[in-house]
Amino acid sequence: MDFLSLSWEYLLITLCGGFLSGFIDSIAGGGGLISLPVFLAMGMPPHYAIGTNKFAATFGSGISTVQFMRAGKVDTGLMKKLVPFTFIGAALGCLLMLHMSAAVLQPLVIAALVAVAIFVFSRRDLGAASTYTGETKKKLIQAVAFAFAIGIYDGFIGPGTGTFLIIAFAMIGFDFVVAAGNAKVLNFVSNVTAFCLFIYSGKVLYAYGLTMALGIFIGAFFGSRMAIRRGSGFVRVVMMTVTTLLIGKLILQYLGLF
Repeated sequence: MDFLSLSWEYLLITLCGGFLSGFIDSIAGGGGLISLPVFLAMGMPPHYAIGTNKFAATFGSGISTVQFMRAGKVDTGLMKKLVPFTFIGAALGCLLMLHMSAAVLQPLVIAALVAVAIFVFSRRDLGAASTYTGETKKKLIQAVAFAFAIGIYDGFIGPGTGTFLIIAFAMIGFDFVVAAGNAKVLNFVSNVTAFCLFIYSGKVLYAYGLTMALGIFIGAFFGSRMAIRRGSGFVRVVMMTVTTLLIGKLILQYLGLF
């Protein structure tokens, strides 16, 4: 299909995918493991799929960042030191991806999605309590290293970035809530950086990006309420099922069997 011409069928699929992504991300994290495979499974070229997904993700991370900062759940002093490294990492990752051919990029994206899905699904109960006692030279070096490395990953592909950042901040002692707040700030920086480069290279399909962003917003609204009633366990099962099906379709599609 020519994605430069709009299809109501694909816009509806995008909206539903965005809803599921936002719904799951608001409870269990890892919404990008839904949104990017949705675009790829529709047959969207990899560069456009990643660029358009980044467009939608930027809206979601921006809203979340403001909410966490207003609630005082961000270590602003540490973030000021880490933001430049995330910015540089995201720019390098995005430029690397943009210079790859679709034939090379597609199997790399599939492999990364499989690896990230396995990693995310296997992580449980990290960051239940805070053990962070303040900034030390060792902790700052660790934080700079993962901010730069995860920035590269987010600029290159993206799904699972927020979860990786939360895990990284929890590992140096932050409780889950502050870890999530710090993660949203750096995720927003890397999203904006990559998004600007995608705009410059013309790899964003705005109608699909806005539709996905709308779906993410609606899904997050209802997902946060579901979290109170059902918890993350139920949604985690849904996420695993949907992601596995989408990645399976991508593999079959790549092998020419679908």
